[in-house]
Amino acid sequence: MRKTCLTPERSRTTVRESLRLYRYLATSGVASRRRCDDLIRAGRIAVNGVPVAELGTRVNPAHDEVTVDGKLVSLPDQRWTLAMNKPRDVLVAASDSRGRRTVLDLLEGFPGRVFPVGRLDYRSEGLLLFTNDGDLAYRLAHPRFKVEKLYRVDVVGQISPSLVDSFRKGVMLEDGRTQPAVLAVVQKTKTRSSLEIELREGRKRQIRRMLAIFGHEVTRLRRIRFGPIALGDLPEGAWRELSSEEVRGLRRAVDLPVSRNGDEAA
Repeated sequence: MRKTCLTPERSRTTVRESLRLYRYLATSGVASRRRCDDLIRAGRIAVNGVPVAELGTRVNPAHDEVTVDGKLVSLPDQRWTLAMNKPRDVLVAASDSRGRRTVLDLLEGFPGRVFPVGRLDYRSEGLLLFTNDGDLAYRLAHPRFKVEKLYRVDVVGQISPSLVDSFRKGVMLEDGRTQPAVLAVVQKTKTRSSLEIELREGRKRQIRRMLAIFGHEVTRLRRIRFGPIALGDLPEGAWRELSSEEVRGLRRAVDLPVSRNGDEAA
């Protein structure tokens, strides 16, 4: 299923403004801000034909030519932010060497270039955001901004009060203690439980790893909210463009300025 009748937002970046290179790349839709740093360090970026590897490099869109692996990139005239209901067994990546289906396959035919915000595991499903706004994507995904993400999780077994308390205090994983999380049991039987879990960070397979420590296998994991954006009744595999009001809500959630059309303030 595909969404049509898109109404793009206009980028407010002026051609006279000098930008750090990573921000220029992220705003151009090359990749997330963190991934753009990696591309710069790897020497894959050139400015006016000269390879650069310094993260602090600045460029002027009015005068400088920026390429990635020899391909010219430029700031977008249109800014997009989308929501998708990601199906299970779809990879959050641009491509896959093993030939698995990716979320960009589901965006086939979309007129702009966008990248996913944060992660959602291969076996997980639900709400996934896309944008070509590098600053917005970076802040939404970074744990420093503590954007709430709500998940509906089905597990084997019953949940003890001590597990709920452990989530509230943070669970020690191999990559460090998690930020406090909220866990509520919404339905249960003798052998299974349905949970709602709220996180403010997004480590790899975080919920599955947290629950595994207490002996609970996850049978289904679905994200139903990301900040102020809810999954709602969006069909599986479908996507939609966020409204200007929804984009304003996302920007406010990460302390970015907004204007009436939802874009950055002039």
